[in-house]
Amino acid sequence: MNTTSDLTIGKPGKLILKFYVPLLLTNALQQLYSFADTAIVGKGLGDNSLAAVGNMASLCFLIIGFSMGLSNGFSIIIAQCFGEKEYRKLCKTLAVSIKLAVAITILLTAFSITFLRTVLTLLQTSPVIMEESLGYGYILFGGLICTIGYNMCSGVLRSLGDSRTPLKAIIVSTIMNIVLNAVFIFWCGWGVAGVAWATIIAQFFSALVCFDKLRKIEFLKLTKEDFAFDIKMSTALLKNGLPMAFMNSITAIGCMVVQYFVNGLGVAYTSAYSVCSRYINMFMQPAATAGMAMSSYTGQNYGAKRFDRILDGLKVCLGIAAIVYVIFGSALVLIPRQLASLILNGEEQINLVVQFMPICGSMMLLVDTLFVVRNAVQGMGFPFIPMLSGIAEMFLRIGAIVLLVDSMGFRATAVAEVSAWIGALLINVAAFILVFTRERRLNSPDGRSCNMISHIRPAHAFIHR
Repeated sequence: MNTTSDLTIGKPGKLILKFYVPLLLTNALQQLYSFADTAIVGKGLGDNSLAAVGNMASLCFLIIGFSMGLSNGFSIIIAQCFGEKEYRKLCKTLAVSIKLAVAITILLTAFSITFLRTVLTLLQTSPVIMEESLGYGYILFGGLICTIGYNMCSGVLRSLGDSRTPLKAIIVSTIMNIVLNAVFIFWCGWGVAGVAWATIIAQFFSALVCFDKLRKIEFLKLTKEDFAFDIKMSTALLKNGLPMAFMNSITAIGCMVVQYFVNGLGVAYTSAYSVCSRYINMFMQPAATAGMAMSSYTGQNYGAKRFDRILDGLKVCLGIAAIVYVIFGSALVLIPRQLASLILNGEEQINLVVQFMPICGSMMLLVDTLFVVRNAVQGMGFPFIPMLSGIAEMFLRIGAIVLLVDSMGFRATAVAEVSAWIGALLINVAAFILVFTRERRLNSPDGRSCNMISHIRPAHAFIHR
């Protein structure tokens, strides 16, 4: 059955919701097994083991986030080719993307394994949790090929309007992950290493499901010629992928600095911060998913030069973000203690979480809106501006934690998050207004353009036709 979807034709609201719901279920299941990992480690192995896994979160985001940004950047150009109905160019783009992804996977794997201990030491990782953090990290980074393989395959499918196959893949992956977690931890006694192995094995099978679907799509029949070296195509893909990859990594660096200060406060703070990060990431996922839908929708309609539809789609996705805020922001504000108690055992750690959650929960609309607007800018092929917003996020997050940690203690981590959200949102809203206005005028019948940013070119413009 053909599950690709042309997002340039039909009612935007209906199309986006049809695309969004499977995507939301996919991300919800990913968060479920991430939450299951955390709960099993916290309740089954203890708060110190939970701190060891949580201590790796920002570093994992640095490496895996880089690969995800790269994959998303490549996928946006594929979405634009699909919107243009340029299937030959689409195949060439996909083939070159695969070659670049393999090369970058090798580099990231070697880099992350080589410098893992050094980075953990720089993060002030407590000796109590150092070995567990290392064991977890070596396995996770050693299996990057599985993680990147899934990100690439699912990203391509989303760019073609298929959000159902990634859902099927994650259903398989979630079941495997939860079962393997229980087996590896409680039966085999592998500790946090078992959590890492369960994640890698589950991602391998989810990548296989997505790859099998790609293999069956009629217009994606790659030839040997498609894999031939093409400097213009490679340059165009890297111009779109690298800024998005660096944006994620730059954001991760800011998070690592916050982690450094948290680790300096003690293991109890590391455990609490791990739980806070898990909940924030989990509760922002529905809005992040709306952003992913906006990216694919914008990419296809930008390729088809349907600018009126991009605005309609933006309104729909912003509406989703507002609903998400009301539901999950309220939960963080109203029941932080109950949420913390689901994972943590210690009263000190739970009290720290209660300090953090209401601050971020009340301001969560900022980051929910950010996901939608930033992905709209990226979907039009302008990744450099969101990258600049990532730099702003990093400096705001670092500045807030450095200035406030002595006076505010653990609450400073929440203020650092909110500060980063405000700065990034302002930059991306301004960027969307400028870029959208310029692109619509450039592609209007009279060809007039807006001089303010007329020198900016989207990444896909470098691909020869």
